[in-house]
Amino acid sequence: MKIDRQIGILSILLQKTSVTAPYLSEQFEVSKRTINRDIEDLCKAGIPIVTKQGVNGGISIMEDYKLDKTLFSHSEMQDILAGLRSLDSVNDTNRYGRLMEKLSAGSSDFMVGNQSVLIDLASWYKDSLAPKIEMIRSAIGQCRELEFKYYAPKGETYRCIEPYYLIFRWKGWYVWGWCKKREDFRLFKLNRMDNLRMSDGVFNGRQAPMPDLSDERIFPGGIKVKALFEPDCKWRLVEEFGIGCFQELENGKLLFQADYTDKENLITWLLSFRDKAELLEPKVIREEMKRSIARMKVKYDDWD
Repeated sequence: MKIDRQIGILSILLQKTSVTAPYLSEQFEVSKRTINRDIEDLCKAGIPIVTKQGVNGGISIMEDYKLDKTLFSHSEMQDILAGLRSLDSVNDTNRYGRLMEKLSAGSSDFMVGNQSVLIDLASWYKDSLAPKIEMIRSAIGQCRELEFKYYAPKGETYRCIEPYYLIFRWKGWYVWGWCKKREDFRLFKLNRMDNLRMSDGVFNGRQAPMPDLSDERIFPGGIKVKALFEPDCKWRLVEEFGIGCFQELENGKLLFQADYTDKENLITWLLSFRDKAELLEPKVIREEMKRSIARMKVKYDDWD
């Protein structure tokens, strides 16, 4: 993109005394004419760039221009690099790594062997997820509508949306957009989308509010849970709810108390512990679990 390239050119000029148009052309894989237009745009933006002809000529920023010769500190560059590499991990490309190389030209120590933060956003569903992310990004950039089949707890529906934001939150990817079916903004999880395609429909864009991604909004709670767990479940409770979610009893068992969001998710979560967990409260959900376990027992007994 033009703005990415111009930021990259400015970064190089701030780090090097002088560079040539052919050098910038090779770095950004564009023509010298495009580089010259970028230099003109930077000048119009108020950056005092000087060009000199001849053997020792080149492109540079005016010597007396009072601006630190680096856009970012070392630690800031490390944070940016970690973020860019995390985006590469989504689809196993090196697109953002190449962008970082351009931004940090002349400072190769930022690029190798010196990173202390590594972020991997890769998913088990990378093969199906990466194409969705690329298509959604393209649709947002081109203001094109998206159509897809969506799987939700209440059933399957076909949706058409105007996409506005691609979001990574709660270990998953989501798209936030205007749903034509609901006539409102909705959040859709990419792993629940099937047959995703970019339609011929275009949109002019509306005033899109930022999605409210607070845990209280998306996971409102409301179910006061009390359960007993065997001692060897401690690591998992700590990992999923934190160290303060349970009390160790004299018999070694763990009295777990938390505010849970969804009944079905709660039952599924408790059953994943098999016989190492016992729900005490709410009693109505305990009774529902008993009935569910009884039906499961019948199925397994019938197998014999």
